[in-house]
Amino acid sequence: MDYKKFIEEQIAHIRQTVGKAKAINALSGGVDSSLVTVLGHRALGDQLRTVFVDNALMREGEPQRVAKTFADMDIPVELVDARQEFLSALAGLTDPEEKRQAITDAFYSKVFSRLVKESGAAFLLHGTILTDIEETVAGIKRQHNILTQLGIDTEAAYGYSVIEPLKTLRKDDVRQVAKLLDLPAEISQRIPFPGPALATRIVGEVTLEKLETVRTATTIVEAELADSGAFQYFAVLLSDRATGIRNNKRQFGRIIVLRCIESTDARTATVTPLSWEKLNSISQRITQINGVNRCLYDLTPKPPATIEYI
Repeated sequence: MDYKKFIEEQIAHIRQTVGKAKAINALSGGVDSSLVTVLGHRALGDQLRTVFVDNALMREGEPQRVAKTFADMDIPVELVDARQEFLSALAGLTDPEEKRQAITDAFYSKVFSRLVKESGAAFLLHGTILTDIEETVAGIKRQHNILTQLGIDTEAAYGYSVIEPLKTLRKDDVRQVAKLLDLPAEISQRIPFPGPALATRIVGEVTLEKLETVRTATTIVEAELADSGAFQYFAVLLSDRATGIRNNKRQFGRIIVLRCIESTDARTATVTPLSWEKLNSISQRITQINGVNRCLYDLTPKPPATIEYI
């Protein structure tokens, strides 16, 4: 692929499609949404409003960290506090698809719809990539950012039209384009992080207590495996509990699963053969988290498993 030509074509397409109207996009800090943000600002400048929606499901300090990274690139990012709206939408839900739908509805029908009305934006720039579309259309896993491909008329449903500059690219292509546009390595090489964020890594109902547990585990795993070279690594909180011993007393504690995989485009994946020393180090740290007494390593490739649990 001629990445330079792709950049030129997408900037021209965005500029021509939006015209003199206003556009909006949501930045998560992942390479997909980050690339769309840069392409959008190069095409539209002040016509594009970029927001970071804090949905209570992000990693520790992520909203502020991402906003600063883009401020350093002279791209303003507005932080929007929507934590209570998302937590309320997820309350009581345990089914994976119901959780994904609740996040989709909270984002597009409530939070983003409100932001669009406030800004007067007629267009949404979306970081949808080809793998997202394929997995959703095939019924493998509903990606929260797939709308028009499922027959959803976004203008009628939400009040704006969607532009998807990356819909012909896979993850490795996205990274190459990001490098060509001189995005910082912390963005272009950032490991994939799902749109529904940590809700994807909690099996069962999402609560504040569970979020704090998996958020802490995520910080540990990402620090331990930052130099592993793996495609993706993360922690998952299971809904089951297991008996254990803490301070010479029986404990019915939580279970964290470690996932670390190799892939190029997320369509298939193999498990990273981590050393015993590394696994042991992670397990010792994970089981120091309050209420956690088991740490497991997932050895399942994709297929038959998907990369994420939810």
